[in-house]
Amino acid sequence: MATAVSNNTALSGTSATSSGTVSAQEQTDRFMKLLVAQLNNQDPMNPMDNAQMTSQIAQINTVSGIQELNATMQSMAAQFTSMQVLQGASMVGHGVLVESNTLSIDSGTAKGAINLASKADKVTIDIKTSGGQLLETINLGALPAGQSNFQWDASKYSGLSSVNFKVNATQGGNTVKSTDLAQDTVTAVGTENGAMSLQLKGRTAVAYSAIKSIL
Repeated sequence: MATAVSNNTALSGTSATSSGTVSAQEQTDRFMKLLVAQLNNQDPMNPMDNAQMTSQIAQINTVSGIQELNATMQSMAAQFTSMQVLQGASMVGHGVLVESNTLSIDSGTAKGAINLASKADKVTIDIKTSGGQLLETINLGALPAGQSNFQWDASKYSGLSSVNFKVNATQGGNTVKSTDLAQDTVTAVGTENGAMSLQLKGRTAVAYSAIKSIL
């Protein structure tokens, strides 16, 4: 019994999806044909009254109006995304910060930032390989709450294209929460799933909404 219900539901879903692709004009034409057929085959002793006919016509007008509104909104959304991409083209070549603990190495230097939830009297950053090997520890000392930038000289580690980092921040011996930020460079602008995306030099494309700061 459960299988039968599932199958019927799937068929209904398929039918609804297919009808969703029918234009408003096609739906109106179908409705009018059905309405004429209904009038031709109605019981002469019990004909459809004006209220019923008016109600059915009102329903098809509502459906048509919603479809036309949806089409208009989709068109506006596409135009807005295109305008965003054109404006976003000016970001090519600029540095940006994304939330990540992976730093890409560019010209022998890896750049990033941390965002502290509150001030810290001791902040260190461990630079590690992707396999977890500790390469170096950067001592940033005391830092205020908010964003602080840092960079690491990777020139003596040839062959590395990226490294990971781990922040250790404390205030009076208590851990201070922080957000890891990695700096990268925008190389191209495009769209993905109807939204603007940015291609970065040292990592895969990210959504524009993932950008935390433009440098």
